[in-house]
Amino acid sequence: MITRRKLIAGAAAMVAHALPSAAAAASLDDGQCWRLWRARFVQPDGRVVDDLQNATSHSEGQGYGMLLAQAFGDERTFRNIEEWTSHNLAIRQDNLMAWQWVPRRRDNIDDWHNATDGDLFRAWALLRAARDSGWWQYHDKAVAIARDISALCLAPDPRAPEELLLKPGAESRATSGRVLFNPSYVMSRALRELGFAAEDDRLIRAADHGETVLAELAREPVMPDWIDVTAEGFAPPEEHDLRSSYDALRVPLYLTWSGRSRNPAVAQMLATFESASSPDKIAVSVDAAGRVLDESDYAGYLSIAALARCEAIPDVRARDAAQSYYPATLQLLAALAKREQARC
Repeated sequence: MITRRKLIAGAAAMVAHALPSAAAAASLDDGQCWRLWRARFVQPDGRVVDDLQNATSHSEGQGYGMLLAQAFGDERTFRNIEEWTSHNLAIRQDNLMAWQWVPRRRDNIDDWHNATDGDLFRAWALLRAARDSGWWQYHDKAVAIARDISALCLAPDPRAPEELLLKPGAESRATSGRVLFNPSYVMSRALRELGFAAEDDRLIRAADHGETVLAELAREPVMPDWIDVTAEGFAPPEEHDLRSSYDALRVPLYLTWSGRSRNPAVAQMLATFESASSPDKIAVSVDAAGRVLDESDYAGYLSIAALARCEAIPDVRARDAAQSYYPATLQLLAALAKREQARC
């Protein structure tokens, strides 16, 4: 159902080279990095565009954009992104969003299904705006989204029905015997903070169990982008290839941001990163046996590896402006995580 990461993987492979080093000298401060990202990827009306997918917009990108705008104190951009999102993606009968908006003259929404990570980051950004920035008008909306994530996007773990798994979408496949699971959707810090704000213990339980499942998956050959959780254990997903790629990149980012740098999944992903052929690159995609499919020296991906190693995030250089939406966004998120992480 949710296939945007497959598109990202193919597109990113075509641009995985860096610009010539002539423009690489100057580093940029955090404010410059945010303004550059905003200028490249946020339209004046608040639509966040993915430059490698024909300027398509995703609920994930809207949520990331709101989170970054809040973190950099940019209330105007935050408001614009949220207003565009409310008018164009919040088309469902619940408080969740359609996952993709395609720029066309009409019929911009092909698929009304949600992607839970987009809703999670939007709700978290709204909560942070009210709680941390004093933009109080967003609090009730954050709570409403959180409660719908709880009601619609959690499913019992077939191995332990008293435990809750975060589903990738409200309508994604989940039966008593088999649940589709995306490890990179588990942003446990966001789930916990929203659970406390909404007084919803189910979200906190999903955060706790999500971290447990990630630790269990660390015993597998690779951290998968997608996996099926069955009554008998983990199984290859029915709808996706079994590999560790552009989705799984976010697992160490979210765990470290949540103060869980010692979760075995972080060490597993570091080992995957370090399987690249050159110390100047990381492996960003491997097959089910761990064979490297794609490597990159993009600063956004290197920043996640640095965060997972408890190292300083590399300075953003002028040449990094050439990064596409996904690595550019991950670089800003990694820098924010470094600033906010509870411990290393």
